[in-house]
Amino acid sequence: MRVEIGQEHRYAHCVRVARCAELLAACYGADTRKARLAGLLHDIARLYPPARLLEQCKRRGMAIGEAERASPVLLHAPLGAALAGERFGLADTEILSAIAKHTLADAHMSPLDCAVYLADSLEPGRSFAEREALWELAQHDMAAGMRATLQSTIGYLHRRGLPVAPQCLAAARAFGVEE
Repeated sequence: MRVEIGQEHRYAHCVRVARCAELLAACYGADTRKARLAGLLHDIARLYPPARLLEQCKRRGMAIGEAERASPVLLHAPLGAALAGERFGLADTEILSAIAKHTLADAHMSPLDCAVYLADSLEPGRSFAEREALWELAQHDMAAGMRATLQSTIGYLHRRGLPVAPQCLAAARAFGVEE
């Protein structure tokens, strides 16, 4: 796995996400084994350069929206799900969904999807002011954790004048984030 990912810090991040996803899955009644595996594999395409992300997604006929064209790194999540299937024979649709939705979220999120999304956003290697409070909330209330984390993400993007991807906005609406 470490060789596949290529960078020690990315590997360490994936291990932390796997551990956090497993913990959250237990809190949410989701399959902890699936959460751990999705966490380990979630960033398999993260180090691909933008041109390769676009090319690999086009080659597979994957949808590429305006947000993804503007910021191809967003494609690493759905491409990562495809690669997990192709390279490792992973066919579990729940795990693949969690990998695909870990960056932008989605209007339709299972508890496993939420566990991986929140684990990636809130793992202890992340360093932003409200991370610890969001992590505590996420452990006690999945919907409130999603709502607050999505709100934090959208606020971050707005403060920097960056666009918010439609999938993220749809997830925010689905979890009741006030716009």
